Amino acid sequence: MTYLALKYLHVIGACVLLGTGAGIAFFMLMAHRTQDAGVIAGVARIVVIADYLFTATAVVLQPVTGLALAWQAGYALHQGWIVVSVLLYLAVGALWVPVVWMQVRMRDLAASALRAGTPLPPQYHTLFRWWIAFGIPAFAAVLVIVWLMIARPTLQLY
Repeated sequence: MTYLALKYLHVIGACVLLGTGAGIAFFMLMAHRTQDAGVIAGVARIVVIADYLFTATAVVLQPVTGLALAWQAGYALHQGWIVVSVLLYLAVGALWVPVVWMQVRMRDLAASALRAGTPLPPQYHTLFRWWIAFGIPAFAAVLVIVWLMIARPTLQLY
């Protein structure tokens, strides 16, 4: 595959991660603000699908295209900006996996509350707070990774 094709796929993957993350956060927050179990269950159902379909695909695509780009461009994998990007990427993944589980659980709790005609349970609200607590640093790290990818600053790590 040519360098330009790899770069294109890598940039598209970054856009998908950033865009899907922002979209999911926005829609989940807006649904949560309604406190309507039906709205939350419906939005969370779609959010979970989007995470599996778009985010998971991009999560696989990014390291594959990134490694291929580094190899074709002649970048050493121990360069500071690459090392920091990879470490941040791993941190994002460590935050993202529980976030997806939380979204699934919040979806199920909202659907149960809707079926029972009861308010959202306390566990839903606790999960939402944890979802925010995990999501903000994960999204910020993705922003930093995109900046590192564009700027490729000289970073001395040792």
